[in-house]
Amino acid sequence: MQAADRVANPGCYATGAIALLRPLVDAGMLPPDYPVALPSVSGYSGGGRQMIEAYEAGGAPAYELYALGLKHKHIPEIMKYGRVTRRPIFVPAVGNFDQGMLVELPLHLDTLPGQPTAAQLLDTYRAHYAGAEAVSVEAAPESGKLDAVALKNTNQLEIRVFGNDEAKQAVCVARLDNLGKGASGAAVQNLRLMLGL
Repeated sequence: MQAADRVANPGCYATGAIALLRPLVDAGMLPPDYPVALPSVSGYSGGGRQMIEAYEAGGAPAYELYALGLKHKHIPEIMKYGRVTRRPIFVPAVGNFDQGMLVELPLHLDTLPGQPTAAQLLDTYRAHYAGAEAVSVEAAPESGKLDAVALKNTNQLEIRVFGNDEAKQAVCVARLDNLGKGASGAAVQNLRLMLGL
């Protein structure tokens, strides 16, 4: 990257999706051709001027799915850098909050190699992100809830695994600020890498 003249920043949704997929694929826990779904929600600030104006004027819905033609522009980068070969079903949504984002990776654990537990998925993320500056792997809160806006105005990304081992199911979640870590924060990190800082 230091020798590159141009470096592209990842999209905000792609940042969360790749952060969830890549460690599991690299560890052999998630086959590259596994059928993946990525339900996600973002604040309206990532939707451009028209969407921002509609939400701030009170003329937009509280929650809205979009890109239901399943052709979202982030899918190619999610596949390339998440190292998945089967096109994921990516279903983004926008909520009535300005900044914040949750990207989800639901998994049927009994269909994965070795049938890992939720705790093993969490350990894989912890090993992958050990020493990372802006990514942390956190325990799932006992409440079973996750606030999408908690990392507003930060460059942090948090990963959690919510699981039900009896049902052999888990949901891995990346939480980030769509304008922080998902945009300007990534640009600053790339600039630091290019300048060797």
